[in-house]
Amino acid sequence: MPRTAREKSKSGIYHVMIRGANRQEIFHDEQDCLRFLEILDRYKVKTEIKIYGWCLMNNHMHLLIQEGKEELATTMKRIGVSFVGYYHQKYDTTGHLFQDRFRSENVESDEYLITVIRYIHQNPVKAGLVSKPVDWKWSSCSGYYGKKEYLQGLLDSERILGLFSNDRESAIKEFRKFNEQENKDNCLDDVIITSLRDEEARLEIEKILSGINIAQIKSLPKDQRDKIIREAKCIEGVKQRQLARLLGVSQTMISIA
Repeated sequence: MPRTAREKSKSGIYHVMIRGANRQEIFHDEQDCLRFLEILDRYKVKTEIKIYGWCLMNNHMHLLIQEGKEELATTMKRIGVSFVGYYHQKYDTTGHLFQDRFRSENVESDEYLITVIRYIHQNPVKAGLVSKPVDWKWSSCSGYYGKKEYLQGLLDSERILGLFSNDRESAIKEFRKFNEQENKDNCLDDVIITSLRDEEARLEIEKILSGINIAQIKSLPKDQRDKIIREAKCIEGVKQRQLARLLGVSQTMISIA
């Protein structure tokens, strides 16, 4: 079935989500996160996009972007190709890193604009990874709170802060109050996947082993081992690094299975 064309946003603003193929991890360490932000910053300058927010999770990311001087799909392809090239070189892998094309939704009103940025910042909170949005270092939240950013100039916070007050200090205070409110925001109809603890992940893995001991997996014939790994990678809430540890194999083996 042919893909349907994305509906053009009248405002030019989009909420974008990119997920790892088979929900695999795409950010394994701080260097990966920083490199992605550096790539984002590079193409911000080249394509004149505005970056209203971001949150980098282990196996997916959210971006709040205003289209620049080219189509959003073109810009996102440039960003994706650059990061995938870095990833394959660093981890000596091949193949797809991202799950199909990116998902996006149009942001056509100021009310939805602030709803989306709150949803993005609260992703790690709802996943049970931190207690407050600002505690997650790989989101734009700290920039909105007036704190030092990893890449100065990447975040365009003025538009959203201006919706709360013309005075910057008052705007930050009011934004923070809004940003930390409990809510049932569910933008892009995404489901927040809570990470499984090791014992929970082990039980889920054992369900697909058909009597094979988990310790035996690394010694199985390649085809059989890779089949099990591919099925295990589809378990919701299991991280790629965690899977490598539980199965006793390398992260590279997990990535390319």
